[in-house]
Amino acid sequence: MKFKMNERSLFAVLLRSPWWISLLISLLMSVVAFALLSREYAMVVTLGTFPFLVVAAIAAWRQWRAPGADRLDAALARAAAMNWRDFSAWVAQVYAQQGYTVTRLEGEAADFRIERQGQTSLLSCRRWKAATHGVEALRLLQAACEQQGARGVYLSLGPVSEAAEPYARAQGLQLAHGAGLALLLVQ
Repeated sequence: MKFKMNERSLFAVLLRSPWWISLLISLLMSVVAFALLSREYAMVVTLGTFPFLVVAAIAAWRQWRAPGADRLDAALARAAAMNWRDFSAWVAQVYAQQGYTVTRLEGEAADFRIERQGQTSLLSCRRWKAATHGVEALRLLQAACEQQGARGVYLSLGPVSEAAEPYARAQGLQLAHGAGLALLLVQ
C-alpha cells in the first residue's frame, strides 16, 4: 500500500520548498529552545527537530536531481516544434518509461489510456499547441473519465483559461502546462 501525504500538510509544503527552509526551521527551534528552556528540555526539543532535518535532506536530494530551467525551456521548444505524430510518440514514450501501460485511443475526449499499479488515467494532449484551452475540452475529458472510471490528465504548452482552471480543480483533473509539461517530458 502506497502512502499518500496530504498536499497541504506542513511536511508536504516543506518538501516543495527550498531545502534550506526546513534546515532553518530546525536550527531556529533549537536556538530558541536553548535560549528559553533548561538544558534537558532544550535537548528534547532539539531531538524533536529531527523530522525537519530529514525533510531538508529529502528536499535537497530532489532539488539537486531536478532538471534546470534551460533544460525545461529546451523541452518546451522541442514540443512546440513537433507535429502531432511526433509529440504523441514522445508522450507515450515518457509514460512507458515511467512504468505505465500506454494505449492509444481514438476520439476527441482523450488520446491515451495509461495504467500503472491498478490506477487508470485518460490523457488528453491533442490540443497541446492550441492558443486557448477552455472548459469544453476539459468537459469532454471529464465525461470520458466518468464513463471509464479513470482520472483525467490534460497536457498543454500554454495555460488553460481562467474558467477552466477552477473547473479542472473541482472535477479532479490534473493539468500539466508550461513548466509542468516540460518537467513531465524531461524525466
